[in-house]
Amino acid sequence: MSLSKRDQAHIERRLVATLTEACEMAKAEIVGFQWLTHVVDYARFPASLKVIWVFDTQVDREQALTKGQGDRMVEFTAMALAEAQVQLGPVAAHVLFDSEEACQRDNAGNWQQRLSRKH
Repeated sequence: MSLSKRDQAHIERRLVATLTEACEMAKAEIVGFQWLTHVVDYARFPASLKVIWVFDTQVDREQALTKGQGDRMVEFTAMALAEAQVQLGPVAAHVLFDSEEACQRDNAGNWQQRLSRKH
């Protein structure tokens, strides 16, 4: 079943609102975390949805994941998706972690390019 443009826009607004809340909570809790974004192909929604949590450095990313903060970010994502009324399989399969440092190194800081190629 394909979604109408109107339905896509409605879902997108809900995702932006709830993921913004998750982002703000995480920034207060997780050292080195900077921002998050999401990518989705609405022709394959919700299976195509990916939420990318971005850290300042690779070291920040690795330390957070080592300390179990990745699980916390998956929890934040699950809460945001539930609030946005988006249902999908295991949320962890839709959560990725990245860093500004890696984007700068690999894509000259071009996040649009990085997201389209990597995620």
